[in-house]
Amino acid sequence: MNDTPWLDRHQMAAWVRFVAVLELLPGVLDSQLRRDSGMTHFEYFVMAVLSETPGGTLRMAELAAATNSTLSRLSHVVQRLEGRGFVERVPCPENGRVTNARLTADGRAKMRAAAPGHVASVRRHVVDVLTPEQTEQLAAISEAILQSIDPSGPMAAGYRRYDVPPGG
Repeated sequence: MNDTPWLDRHQMAAWVRFVAVLELLPGVLDSQLRRDSGMTHFEYFVMAVLSETPGGTLRMAELAAATNSTLSRLSHVVQRLEGRGFVERVPCPENGRVTNARLTADGRAKMRAAAPGHVASVRRHVVDVLTPEQTEQLAAISEAILQSIDPSGPMAAGYRRYDVPPGG
């Protein structure tokens, strides 16, 4: 006997559309960044995380958690970014066995140059096609899903920092 609670037509319609967004949006964002800035979306993400931390520096393990990456994948990406002068690896002053990744001045300049095009792409494909009410719904829906798939919150610092109203 099959006790699988199959999706009804409304649930299936929502699910397949959500899967399509998950599949298509990363490619759209990646294409814009590659074309306009010569970097992948993941490289941009790594540099964005560093740019938003004090001193532009994080331990590699913390950076891996913040970007939902393995240390191996992150190490390869940081190596590429190092080769382009955007990031440098330095010993952690508190623990010599730990390596930090630090955004360089060239990396900050690259982020300042790349950010406007990336924001325009995010606006064009996500933000500006939604009403303010839909934007609030998207945040609530995303939060509900994150509670299920990221219960311990390894990436939470990245998305929770925007929960506090400016000046609050």
